[in-house]
Amino acid sequence: MTVAEVRKRYLDFFAQRGHAIIPSAPIVPENDPTTLFTSSGMQPLVPYLLGQPHPEGTRLADAQTSFRAEDIEEVGDNRHTTFFEMLGNWSLGDYGKKEEIPWLYEFLTRELLFPPEKLWVTCFEGDESLGISRDNESAEIWQSLGIPQERIRFYPARKNWWSRSGIPANMPTGEIGGPDTEVFYDFGTSHDPAFGETCHQNCDCGRFVEIGNAVFITYKKTIDGSFEKLAQQNVDFGGGLERLAFAAIANPDIFMIDVFDEARHVLETKSGQSYENAIATRSFRIILDHIRAAAFFIASGIRPSNTEQGYILRRLIRRSIREADKLGITEPVLAAVADGFGKAYEDAYPFVLASAAAIKDELEKEEAQFRKTLTQGLREFERMGQQIDAFILFTTYGFPVELTVEIAAERGISIDLRAVEQKMAEHQARSRASAAQKFAGGLADHAEQTIRYHTAHHLLLKALQMVLGPEVHQRGSNITSERLRIDFSYGQKMTDEQKTEVEKIVNEKIRESIPVLRTDMPKEEAEKLGAEHEFGATYPDTVSVYSVGPLDNAFSIEYCGGPHVANTSELGEGGKKFRIMKEEASSSGVRRIKAVLE
Repeated sequence: MTVAEVRKRYLDFFAQRGHAIIPSAPIVPENDPTTLFTSSGMQPLVPYLLGQPHPEGTRLADAQTSFRAEDIEEVGDNRHTTFFEMLGNWSLGDYGKKEEIPWLYEFLTRELLFPPEKLWVTCFEGDESLGISRDNESAEIWQSLGIPQERIRFYPARKNWWSRSGIPANMPTGEIGGPDTEVFYDFGTSHDPAFGETCHQNCDCGRFVEIGNAVFITYKKTIDGSFEKLAQQNVDFGGGLERLAFAAIANPDIFMIDVFDEARHVLETKSGQSYENAIATRSFRIILDHIRAAAFFIASGIRPSNTEQGYILRRLIRRSIREADKLGITEPVLAAVADGFGKAYEDAYPFVLASAAAIKDELEKEEAQFRKTLTQGLREFERMGQQIDAFILFTTYGFPVELTVEIAAERGISIDLRAVEQKMAEHQARSRASAAQKFAGGLADHAEQTIRYHTAHHLLLKALQMVLGPEVHQRGSNITSERLRIDFSYGQKMTDEQKTEVEKIVNEKIRESIPVLRTDMPKEEAEKLGAEHEFGATYPDTVSVYSVGPLDNAFSIEYCGGPHVANTSELGEGGKKFRIMKEEASSSGVRRIKAVLE
């Protein structure tokens, strides 16, 4: 049974029982700055669970694309993924346990043809100190359907209770929540004693996999810490589509479901290895999961960057490259892996296939860029032996700190992250303190706004080179707290389109929150890096270089004594944007731009 078939059977089943089928909300939540991604089917429906009427009525069902960044490190076993679809159905004060549990059992055993003996369940054991009783009603309903008592287990709130804040003790006054009942599929694999003496539903050995969870939103926390029954009691069911699909084919490996088939074949062909190979399987799984998520992200408009959703995307891509190297794949491969997902999801999410060109382009660019960083960083990593300096690897080679931690852990080396953070803070402080140094760089003063304009000046020069050509170089500057001015070599008037593109690039780099780093180095090394420098100036053997981003992957690199902001995001504080006010001739072959942050 395919993923598409499971999805369709589920939605048809609940449509036949009076549920309105609503579309999946975007993977990036709309109008919700508190979270980066939609992480469950329930998340977009919270206002309606709290009592707001839903325009489609009191019975709803959907398939919701979801992503959980906290599961990135969990990927590699037989069941964890970061991106997934959550099948959901809801009752907004309509029906309760007596309808939900039998429907769930019917769907699993009649629509998906799960053998009843493979189903195990859990229920809430209650908390008498809070006046919340044991959920015997759910257990009795399960027993009436044919689930024997020995396959029903009661757990405390940390396993069988839902609220947005977690367990009852963490819920603030007025928050709603309630017990849940969870369904597990028994794959019958041998128990691994490393996970405990005996196996049970919530054991992590892999025998049992949770496939569904019905929450009965029954209570509201009162001001005195007790719980009272809600006037509108809701049902919130969520079932992992991929987990239902791999249970439907009775295969305990989620990466063997059909949506991964083409991508898995690409990796097998490129690596010359079988997926079932015990040594390589974890790397296969990480790449399959991460690139599926990356394909949906890029198709949704997210681009790799150093902040927010873009940073998560970049992290997924970089981890995938690292795992591809472990498989012996040294040529670009991620775009080919992603290609199969557009076809696999064409029925439900055609926008992924429609974005195939953008997905290919972004993955190829990011892979080429990071492979260079990875090669240089790993070479230096090896030189460091047991004394790994994550700060140097990041600031000099652009090697991500989390990747340093991961590789070090593989070799039994621990990294003191607090010490790394302290070094980062000190480094930024030194960069700011360079305002007291002799070199002024065309600055009228060292006021805070003037320093911002100085950093914007660096961004502007690089943007001009990107739009007008690499032959553009600075021929003079003047920077005050009111505006920046740059003279640059270029023989003709800029078009409005060119000016707009320059503004766009500068503002993108401001939004990306890129660290601005100072490095003292031999002049010869700076020349090899292609660092920009003042026309006709002479420099000592050791020079100060400012880079927007780590040297190995910097947006711009210039000889400069500072001062600068510590991060490009400071240029956008208060919602300010970079804007070109005027572009004009300065002298023969030299143009002049005046620009502001406003």
